[in-house]
Amino acid sequence: MEDEQSAGATATTSGLGKHDNGVHDNPEVLGSTSNGISSLEQPLLRRNTTLTANHLAIVGAKVSHIESLDYEIIENDLFKHDWRSRSNVEVLQYIFLKWALAFLVGLLTGVIASLINLAIENISGIKMIHMVQLVRDKRYWTGFFYFSGFNLALTFVAAVLCVVFAPTAAGPGIPEIKAYLNGVDTPNMFGAPQLIVKIIGSICAVSSGLDLGKEGPLVHIGACLANLLSQGGAGRFRLRWKWLRYFNNDRDRRDLITCGASSGVCAAFRSPVGGVLFALEEVATWWRSTLLWRTFFSTATVVVVLRGFIEVCRNGRCALFGEGGLIIFDVGDVTVNYHLNDLIIVTLVGVIGGLLGALYNHLLHKVLRLYSLINGKGRMAKLALALAVCVFTSAGLYVLPFAVPCTPCDPALGAACPTNGMSGNFKQFNCPAGHYNDLASLLHATNMDATRNIFSTGTSGEFRLDSLLIFFAIYCVLGLFTFGIAVPSGLFLPIILMGSAYGRIVALVLQDVARIDHGLYAVLGAAALMSGSMRMTVSLCVIFLELTNNLLLLPMTMFVLLIAKTVGDAFNPSIYEIILDLKGLPFLEPNPEPWMKDITVGELAAAKPRAISLQVVERVSTIVHVLRNTGHNGFPVVDRPRPGLSELHGLVLRSHLVAVLNKRWFLTEKRKTEMWEARERFSAVELADKSYKLDDAELTQEEMDMYVDLHPFTNTTPYTVVETMSVAKAVVLFRSVALRHMLIMPKYQGPEITPIVGILTRQDLRAHNILDAFPNLANKKMAQ
Repeated sequence: MEDEQSAGATATTSGLGKHDNGVHDNPEVLGSTSNGISSLEQPLLRRNTTLTANHLAIVGAKVSHIESLDYEIIENDLFKHDWRSRSNVEVLQYIFLKWALAFLVGLLTGVIASLINLAIENISGIKMIHMVQLVRDKRYWTGFFYFSGFNLALTFVAAVLCVVFAPTAAGPGIPEIKAYLNGVDTPNMFGAPQLIVKIIGSICAVSSGLDLGKEGPLVHIGACLANLLSQGGAGRFRLRWKWLRYFNNDRDRRDLITCGASSGVCAAFRSPVGGVLFALEEVATWWRSTLLWRTFFSTATVVVVLRGFIEVCRNGRCALFGEGGLIIFDVGDVTVNYHLNDLIIVTLVGVIGGLLGALYNHLLHKVLRLYSLINGKGRMAKLALALAVCVFTSAGLYVLPFAVPCTPCDPALGAACPTNGMSGNFKQFNCPAGHYNDLASLLHATNMDATRNIFSTGTSGEFRLDSLLIFFAIYCVLGLFTFGIAVPSGLFLPIILMGSAYGRIVALVLQDVARIDHGLYAVLGAAALMSGSMRMTVSLCVIFLELTNNLLLLPMTMFVLLIAKTVGDAFNPSIYEIILDLKGLPFLEPNPEPWMKDITVGELAAAKPRAISLQVVERVSTIVHVLRNTGHNGFPVVDRPRPGLSELHGLVLRSHLVAVLNKRWFLTEKRKTEMWEARERFSAVELADKSYKLDDAELTQEEMDMYVDLHPFTNTTPYTVVETMSVAKAVVLFRSVALRHMLIMPKYQGPEITPIVGILTRQDLRAHNILDAFPNLANKKMAQ
């Protein structure tokens, strides 16, 4: 990694954490909690000098170096010449390839999602049919060991894949995608091993009956597909087509990964517009209209593939349970009438959803910190934790249905009750003929079937209150203890099931005054709990609208989402923000802290070590010394046209300097080169390659005494701000434009004044780092 300390680091820099611009932090200061900041605002391993990024159990037990991404267009001479020299045909080819890759992302995501659904439905179906048959034969212990053993084997496969082959494939992957699109280079997240392990692992984990969903993994799968397509594959299987080289940059890769994340949401919920809005509201920091069109094109492709899959698998032709494992809840023909009593009850559902969501986030935060201690003991501890949760889950799912009495079937249902073998609302389980077990209908079904059952309309008397209370309680407990183990897992479906259960509970308790269908209350409860935990509103509203296909339910859904989010925000951040903070990922929040208006960027830059600048024509030995002894990833380039006068020429990246050293583009005399000289050896595409390493240069002493002309590689239009700008305004600009470096210019100019005050990076603009530099602000923050 570029920010790792090299072997030649000086004693003054050893042992200190470094940012993108080489600023060093005292680890003792970083580990301090005496400034009144809550533990939730501290990364789990703040005592360490680097950032935590262990994806095995969501929270950091392992440390790796994190860098920022170069989303900004580097307008140097080579880039300008590259765009000027492209013909109209080449520009059209580039645009066509962008749309073609967006189409392929949607197509492959839809196909893989369909195959995952098919596999989960069949594996779960075979397991449950045999288990129920053993129960009906009164072979209870055999049924328990069969059910538990089947689940244990599936969990073992998923956990081993994550622990051994792709640790970063564990968890949902959404927080890391959110951080990547925010500008953080999350390492080892979007490769081929992560894609393969995510596919196989999510099939095994969901089929094992664990309280998790495949929605988060599908988002990660879409992002992995997008990254691999933009790079032409991985390793020996990478295509060498020359046009793919133009996508070897952070900007185009980010756009395609945004399409992949949207496609994953669409594949999970069959919601194309909801997928686009999810990327816009939840994961993407920087957006533009052209990206909106391409993202919508990808999700439209996904929904076409899913629709074709549903038609092929209709009437049980390829799945034992359901219709391809997708959430199907069409209530377009249900009339929704609003009354004053209903508005009061819906308000109550929203308030309860916000409270439960905030409580769920708080408890999950504690569980994840506990899991980090367990997972820090090694691979066997991670594997043992996953298997222990699996055994506990299997025991609860198997035993609990025996605790509720059987319910007689309604004669009007005829042969539809009870249901044996295939999917349905009325599972017989241990009940005699003509009766069904309502709790088994929820627990002994795939998550998708359980969702359809609990969302079903016209079934106000189908589920008993005690059964719903048991179902809600067990899913709350399992949801807390399952998320964080070393398997691919998603949060969406567990929260949907918990929310739908409490929605039906409210409807049953207040059924004398509630006039809306109980199934619709389940939908509102699910929406409220998701909003209370994840703090999403617009995208969730559209997702539920596309799921229900009922515009009459839209006002109620909007109302309950806004209430739940408002209540949840009063207590703690969203679940994804909590995970980002636990992992120590340097995520920039959309809104700066109010106290940031009280300090200027000049004051913040002055609290840091002075930025190191290079001359336009610099000696090779100086460049090598600077690269080896600093962690800077960007260097101001200063030109001195005559004595006593300095001007800022621009900013040059570390990766470009390393490329120049590896290609040995040196001058024997100190002079500026002509424009054609650099173009003979470099192109803008080659310069974007970050695979060059400084240690590979192996320069001789004669080469060290030569010179390098930096002006062809210098970005002459870096973002600069005046030193009097407030830090709050700088944070908004930094995040909105997706910057990596921000240059601070002096307010007053003169022949004896340096043209640059300093550089600010993502790390410098994070709240806790500013408070470390200005301890007196901590008291003001607490007061606010």
